Amino acid sequence: MKKEFSNQEYAEKVKKLTPKFSSFSNCWHAFVSGGAICVLGELIRQIAYNRVGVSEENSYIVVSVCLVLISVVLTGFQLYEPLAKWCGAGTLVPITGFANSVASPAIEYQKEGQVFGIGVKIFTIAGPVILYGVFTSWVIGCVYWIFFL
Repeated sequence: MKKEFSNQEYAEKVKKLTPKFSSFSNCWHAFVSGGAICVLGELIRQIAYNRVGVSEENSYIVVSVCLVLISVVLTGFQLYEPLAKWCGAGTLVPITGFANSVASPAIEYQKEGQVFGIGVKIFTIAGPVILYGVFTSWVIGCVYWIFFL
């Protein structure tokens, strides 16, 4: 027989099971981790520009490629998720979060094959971002073309 809860008992049970969080702590973690990613990116840029001899314009490309590579490697070794859980938006907003959203489904569905696993599922999370990004760029381009050319 199923036990019926009163509204007060139900509210108490929900309150007990609801995870506790601190907005200040979440913001601090995002700030620190996002800042650390930016510092790492600048360090990579400085090394590429000053030590390796990459042009200043191409050093930004090196930063993007390195951050994506680091994110994908961390995702592959299943280290990105616990890191992102602690960091919050600090790791999810930059390019590292986008790389993780592409790599995660590819890793998860690789056992289903190249076409029906990776090929079909790789953009399940990142696909809408790409779609709306391209569509918004097209709309803004049309507006610019109509009013400013």
